[in-house]
Amino acid sequence: MFHRLIPTIAIVSFWAIRTAGAEDILLADFEAESYGAWKTSGTAFGSGPARGTLPNQMQVDGYLGKGLVNSYLNGDGSIGTLTSPEFKIERKYIAFLIGGGRSDQLALQLMIDGNVVRSSTGPNDKPGGSESLAPDAWDVAEFVGRKATLRIIDQATGGWGHINVDHIVQTDTKPKGLLKNAERTFDVQSRYLLIPIKNGAAKREVSLLANGQRIVRNDIELADEAPDWWAPMDVSSWKGKSVTLRVDKLREDSSALANIQQSDKLRNEDDLYRESMRGQFHFSPKRGWNNDPNGCVYYNGEYHLFFQHNPYGWGWGNMHWGHAVSRDLVHWEELGDVLLPDDMGPMFSGSAVVDHNNTSGFGMGGKAPLVLIYTAAGNPTVQGIAYSVDGRTFTKYSGNPVLKQITGGNRDPKVIWHEPTKQWVMTLYVEWQGKHTIHFFTSPNLKDWTLASITEGDAPGSNFLFECPDFFELPIDGDPTRKKWVLLAANSDYAIGSFDGKKFSADATRLKGHRGRGFYAAQSFSDAPDGRRIFIGWWQTETKGMPFNQSMSLPLELALTQTNDGPRITFSPAKELQSLRDRSYQVESRSLRPGEKNPLDDIQAELLELRMEFEPGEAQQVVLNIRDVMVEYDAAKQELSVAGHHAAAPLRDGRQRLVIYCDRTGVEVFASDGLCYVPMPYNTKPENKRIFLESRGGAAMIHSLEVHQLKSAWR
Repeated sequence: MFHRLIPTIAIVSFWAIRTAGAEDILLADFEAESYGAWKTSGTAFGSGPARGTLPNQMQVDGYLGKGLVNSYLNGDGSIGTLTSPEFKIERKYIAFLIGGGRSDQLALQLMIDGNVVRSSTGPNDKPGGSESLAPDAWDVAEFVGRKATLRIIDQATGGWGHINVDHIVQTDTKPKGLLKNAERTFDVQSRYLLIPIKNGAAKREVSLLANGQRIVRNDIELADEAPDWWAPMDVSSWKGKSVTLRVDKLREDSSALANIQQSDKLRNEDDLYRESMRGQFHFSPKRGWNNDPNGCVYYNGEYHLFFQHNPYGWGWGNMHWGHAVSRDLVHWEELGDVLLPDDMGPMFSGSAVVDHNNTSGFGMGGKAPLVLIYTAAGNPTVQGIAYSVDGRTFTKYSGNPVLKQITGGNRDPKVIWHEPTKQWVMTLYVEWQGKHTIHFFTSPNLKDWTLASITEGDAPGSNFLFECPDFFELPIDGDPTRKKWVLLAANSDYAIGSFDGKKFSADATRLKGHRGRGFYAAQSFSDAPDGRRIFIGWWQTETKGMPFNQSMSLPLELALTQTNDGPRITFSPAKELQSLRDRSYQVESRSLRPGEKNPLDDIQAELLELRMEFEPGEAQQVVLNIRDVMVEYDAAKQELSVAGHHAAAPLRDGRQRLVIYCDRTGVEVFASDGLCYVPMPYNTKPENKRIFLESRGGAAMIHSLEVHQLKSAWR
């Protein structure tokens, strides 16, 4: 998550704590080392106020001064109470700041004669959310003159099982506070409602209603004043009708609802894909956040890339499935979100299949259905399916969920068709009996699933077999008579073995996948043409100041090759990327000696592909500087360093073969014939387009070297 501190002065002026009349009475500011006369029970609140964010907690902001009540001490599992000394109610209002989880087991309570007469809780009850504290208040005029106590309770132990409280005051000035369930109705004339977003603002629950029914609910960082960017909400399905936006809590002086506009275009659409930090051949959404690729599949002549998408935030949250299509893996068209959060929860990761035999019965008119299999991450967390016969419009199955919760950590179904046993197979991540595991299920129809086996990984805290599994079969060195099954985890570490339709038997486990950084939750495409195993991952490219954040890796081709240690995965850039070549340079075979003139001195490139084959010879190092990203090969160690990150890269037949792609958002480096793949997010500087090559410590033999300036895939 990413947050920005809310300036203290903004909260003070918003509250208007003292304007006229009787002076405010401070009940607690939690600035001391201890709670003083307040009494604690349990372990959640510790011996004194927290000094901001606690270990392993998202950034906490929106509090005043240095201290606050924060019951995240030792995580969400701790519980307890914090009770004030008795005081006299002397003003009409009690105002405070509050955040954390939303539950009847988490509350700031006003107690009179042992009874709870007022209560407030935080805003968060789903994954994601914000740790920002927001102003709230009670009208207590009816209790003036009575004795009371304040009690803060934390009896919740699950996700968001903590509460944050600060700066409690009595005041006669009605706090400008928050309007409850503020609404605005629109007669829909355009495709979008453009919603003003302020990165780091307190998240508000925003519901879209049509015909009085809630269509979807999102937690949105609404801009009360000037926005950082505008998020489009597609309301074209209700054109000519009325829809209502309802906000659970909104500042009385907020202009957020009033500033929402209708439009058939995105704000600043003329700059779309030309933004200074937009990757030019890595997919990223038009607006908002993306993470995991989902439902990668080839259907009706198109590659379909679905992805985890927050349309209404620069950070993680509000998980939808975004949708983009391509005919060549290079040029992508974003179509819009197809799976929206519903009563079962946000739409977490999953996969897609083409049901060629119509086992599901979703096909129509002889058309095989495209079926999405996803996690609905509510309470409980379950697996659901949706289907389409045109690859554009999707219907969630009325019989969802198709697989009920196993544990709260079950998610990310990857489904394949297993031809030898004529059945569907699902690999599902489950945290089970203290370990990461992959549960294998089988089904005849995508609707009814039976547990077949369990493959165990490591204990939580490690990464092997942790979430977002992928499962497929590959030939060794292209030989169709020698095949192995591959089971991958989200970090691309993998196991190789055999599979009989029910149980995976590993020959080797905990094998290293990618060797870089910022590459996660990759997924291979089902039904890819010509038998290739195309693979694409979430590339963690932060783009501060942009209305979008994160992107996808290059499309990769996976293969298995035999090594001295057994079969291992190789990663290669998909051949379709060669269509981006614009201007090419070749350097003749030559010896490269230390101190010689840079052979690439005449090349200036922002977007590039570089391919080089060399023998280190007497050189200790062969060094490339790609727009200030240092790519260094250590001949003695047979090790590659990319931006200071080291990875084993053995010579193959005495030579090293490098392929490097450089975009505005970083580099992806392939070495050792694909056995070493090093993705490296890096925000390049637009003014630096220099490429440099040298040898150090002796001469190296360059057998081939070509550099290709690349075009933007968006043009």
